[in-house]
Amino acid sequence: MATILIVEDEKPINELIRRSLQTVGHRCVSVYDGQAAVDELAQNKYDLLLLDIMLPKMGGYEVFERIRGIPTIILTARDGLSDRVKGLTMGADDYITKPFEMLELLARVDAVLRRTRRERTGESFELDGMRIDFGSRQIYCDQQPIEYTPREFELLETLVRNRNIALSREKLLELAWGYDYEGDTRTVDVHIQRLRKKFGLEDRIKTVYKLGYRLEV
Repeated sequence: MATILIVEDEKPINELIRRSLQTVGHRCVSVYDGQAAVDELAQNKYDLLLLDIMLPKMGGYEVFERIRGIPTIILTARDGLSDRVKGLTMGADDYITKPFEMLELLARVDAVLRRTRRERTGESFELDGMRIDFGSRQIYCDQQPIEYTPREFELLETLVRNRNIALSREKLLELAWGYDYEGDTRTVDVHIQRLRKKFGLEDRIKTVYKLGYRLEV
């Protein structure tokens, strides 16, 4: 099971989430403001972060910008498209709006943990000076480590494992975001542009007209 940090300022909701996750075997720690979350993450390691956006002392988006690399599910009462796109394009692994059923949250937590905990030992991939080490989840360009978000890694891995195959935006959402993710396909376009620029793949990730994308190798 996983060690999960719950960052939610409404104590009844925080407690309900904690009890529900502990019931299925997870270890949970609760904090109630953004600064406390940053302090806790600086001292201890977590497998997953459940992060509310509207927090005292420091907002959830600011917290997320400071703690790159931790799988994160955003919890918020905001359900507008712009808010969903902002959270996901920043690299969040999933986004769930309040009110939500605990069974839905548990399913999403399970899906994110399965994606981020898959064994990738002993595998690597190299292309044009870029090297991906799947075992350590490290990406290098010209032998220099490159920072990335969990979502960027999942999308890049999906393209690599399906290289030379045209994938629709819907299929990329299914494979990289998870089968239970319901999102706008424009999110894929945003992430593809970031991958092209960050890893120098402008000539490798091709746009397939009226379909999606293909990594040409």
